[in-house]
Amino acid sequence: MKENSIKDRPKNRPVWLMAAMIGIATMGTTQTQAASKADQAKGSAAAAQPAVTAPVKIPPLAPLGDPPIPPDNKQTKAKIALGKLLFFDSRLGGDASVSCSSCHDPEQGWAWAEDFSRGYPGTVHWRNSQSIIDAAYLGKQFWAGSAPSHEAQARSAARGGVAGNGEADLMEARLALIPEYRKAFKEVFGDEWPLIRNAWRAISAFERTLVQKDTPIDRYLEGDKSALGEAQLRGKKLFEGKAGCIGCHNGALATDQKYYNIGVPSSQRWEEDGLAQITFRFEQYAKGTTEEMYRTIKDDAGFYYRTKNKWDKGKFRTPTLRYVKYTAPYMHNGIFYTLEEVVDFYDRGGIAEDGRTTSFPENKTKSIKPLGLSDEEKEDLIAFIEAFSGKEIIVPKPKLPKYARLFSEDELKGVKK
Repeated sequence: MKENSIKDRPKNRPVWLMAAMIGIATMGTTQTQAASKADQAKGSAAAAQPAVTAPVKIPPLAPLGDPPIPPDNKQTKAKIALGKLLFFDSRLGGDASVSCSSCHDPEQGWAWAEDFSRGYPGTVHWRNSQSIIDAAYLGKQFWAGSAPSHEAQARSAARGGVAGNGEADLMEARLALIPEYRKAFKEVFGDEWPLIRNAWRAISAFERTLVQKDTPIDRYLEGDKSALGEAQLRGKKLFEGKAGCIGCHNGALATDQKYYNIGVPSSQRWEEDGLAQITFRFEQYAKGTTEEMYRTIKDDAGFYYRTKNKWDKGKFRTPTLRYVKYTAPYMHNGIFYTLEEVVDFYDRGGIAEDGRTTSFPENKTKSIKPLGLSDEEKEDLIAFIEAFSGKEIIVPKPKLPKYARLFSEDELKGVKK
């Protein structure tokens, strides 16, 4: 189509007038665009200003109440009894040699007393095993909060490649070959044959009984002022003041359940132990990293694997201080073997004795800074931290039910003949 010529334009609208109108329209558009850009600039400038927020109110320490029970997995005596058996039964795993209690041993703080948890036969784990005492109160499980519930944690651990390494169908088949389990699953869940998802529910019911509310700190906070000694009271003052521990270790569980990079250095075991190095690379692949990161990373990126946000590298959930007296070693990679080492690390501002710190210093929490504690103050602080632990909880291992016999005595005698 040809453009209109001058003679095709309306006769009552001179060329000069049309030109003027076009000019005015263009000028108006330019002014509107300029105003819009100015408004955007103002908005960006305003956004760049630090937000004015109200001071964060830190929850005070509090006595521990009853653990929350999910409405879809109510506690019953029969369910708890079944869960206890399953917790100690290695048939809920890959080769029937590893159970929940293998990595959460009652005699090792319901954890594993080495830097890395023990792994599936032929492997080694890559993180420290956390105690399950009082884990019933946590909103999410594992160091990076990857499991939203106890039930999900049990399933994930039993099926994890370097943990239980179990297959659901095989584990279900084993349960079906055990008459006592068939009877118990029928009674508790109504299962005609044991369903593996109900095994996780039963284990979770048992684990929710593993709580400790009778500790010196609980008794003190409930009104017994003689529950803490003089050194512990001095330590409490440091905990809530100069040492700043309560900033993250607060509330009844002594954790805010948030994620921080506090400066924990990488485990050197990955550089010295070939099997640990294999697990480390396997986990990088399994949890999803970029090719560049896979080839260059030398540390556990923690919460990053959940969010894929670079500012979350090196962050882990604040662990509870409850039962901490029995759960050494400490931190996500078990790098510190005593509470003294932990306090010294914080006192240096998140720097280990050998001068190392996190591999992701750009994400290190700003509140981690040198504390200037004296030796006496460190001793008092540790004395108070130990007040979050009561008596050691030891549960005798139950006698596990046997498989059904495949052949009778007469049949076996017949084979021998």
